[in-house]
Amino acid sequence: MSENSEFRFGSATGVGSMPGGDARETAKTVTGSVEDFPFLAELPARGPGADMIGRTAGMLVELYARVEPSGWRIGDRPGRDTKRARSWLGEDLDALEEFTQGYEGPVKVQAVGPWTLAAALELKNGEVALSDPGACRDLAGSLAEGLRSHLEEVRRRIPGAQLVLQLDEPSLTAVLRGQVKSASGYRTHRAVDRQAVEATLRDVVGVHGEGPVVVHSCAPDVPFALLRRAGAAAVSFDFSLLTERDDDVIGEAVEGGTKLLAGVVPGTDGPLSDPAGSVMGVRTLWRRLGLHPGLLAEAVTVTPSCGLAGASPAYARQALAHCVRAARSLADNPE
Repeated sequence: MSENSEFRFGSATGVGSMPGGDARETAKTVTGSVEDFPFLAELPARGPGADMIGRTAGMLVELYARVEPSGWRIGDRPGRDTKRARSWLGEDLDALEEFTQGYEGPVKVQAVGPWTLAAALELKNGEVALSDPGACRDLAGSLAEGLRSHLEEVRRRIPGAQLVLQLDEPSLTAVLRGQVKSASGYRTHRAVDRQAVEATLRDVVGVHGEGPVVVHSCAPDVPFALLRRAGAAAVSFDFSLLTERDDDVIGEAVEGGTKLLAGVVPGTDGPLSDPAGSVMGVRTLWRRLGLHPGLLAEAVTVTPSCGLAGASPAYARQALAHCVRAARSLADNPE
């Protein structure tokens, strides 16, 4: 954790998903827009297997998933959906590799974290893996092995990259609170013990021992303290969902060296404020917490509030460029 706290994140990046279906055009946009912190984009508009659950399901080792009318379901053997997911991931890696020739610096890759995956992937009986503690353990172990292979592949393709692994956990709060619905929709699955959640996250975070792990959630009430204890070097979140109740835990996180990926730019088409206006809330939070202004640009990376899959391609380019300008505003005028 101490090594990761010294890792230099870029000033701005994306959350993960982008609109459209052209991997090469997307990689060109990403590397051209967020030059000091590019990321491996996901293009869910291509269909099942390109969505975040399908992409991560395709990374699993000795576990396979297929698309059913109700969603992704674990099966016995790799089928068409698994092959499609792996093919699209390879296409996206080819494109990013092409546009990062000679690049040295942070590169972010995303995968769904173990608890959101357990809340999304169905077992043969139609209930999600979350309903079975043994299935949750198997899924987390398979994910860890798959992520090891994925990170090795990205290192091979982009040798100058300082890899940042992002685990997407939008369902984490629902898992902790027992709010994940059963297959019938009439009841919810029991809340998972916080220590079990933390231990599983720690195991998966530990896969990337050589670099920092970001945990992302654009849901309300992100459990910052739990994520820090699990070893997350950074937390990515929708800044607009913060309340003053989060002040203490954010102050402790920043003082403890945790980086913040603050989602301040809207993820869907709409008017954008001036760059300084986009980060005004971050400056206000800093003053309220009594944190040193000089820490601001070092501790905060500016991002969209969530993925950009629902945006138009033109707006997605604008939003990433706006993140860069907003980050520059923070660095130039921290107070």
